[in-house]
Amino acid sequence: MAVLKIALMGHPILRRAAEPVADPTDPEIRKLADDMRETLEDIGANGLAAPQVHVSKRVVVYRVAPHQIPPGAAMKPIPWRTLVNPVVTPRTEEKKPIWERCLSVPALHGQVPRFTKVRVSAKQTDGSDLTIDATGFHAMLLQHEIDHLDGILYPMRMTDLSTLAFNSELGDRGFFVPRSPEEFMD
Repeated sequence: MAVLKIALMGHPILRRAAEPVADPTDPEIRKLADDMRETLEDIGANGLAAPQVHVSKRVVVYRVAPHQIPPGAAMKPIPWRTLVNPVVTPRTEEKKPIWERCLSVPALHGQVPRFTKVRVSAKQTDGSDLTIDATGFHAMLLQHEIDHLDGILYPMRMTDLSTLAFNSELGDRGFFVPRSPEEFMD
């Protein structure tokens, strides 16, 4: 496995739709997913889409580690998942602003209106179907990563650019601020 280089905002691969994966069981797709997982472990982040590592394929790898969930939140950790050719469908019209960060937009965060409930359908690397019903932070994470597959970065979804700010302005408050336990619904 290998730690992969992250494409940064402005790189052409992040501005175009990724190509569908013809065969989710292809060993190259499994290797890509393993390398993406190792990259996330190295960085300590939750999600990564293949275009972020310079590969134009519709592949997302994610998890929510226990240390990423703020105290008092109802959400449980989510183990590693690989989504091949994922499709997201809103399960409600309701959107709420949620604070987002991105490995491809380093050192910044901003509020993005996201659907509060979504369903994601995808293939797994063994060829089986996977359906995920997600709310809160989990729903945002899935929407954020699948946006990457369509050439969309979170600042493009922001409706109030006054919330775009440097992470360094959070001081010692770290990852969880401006996040609240309410964003981590079950």
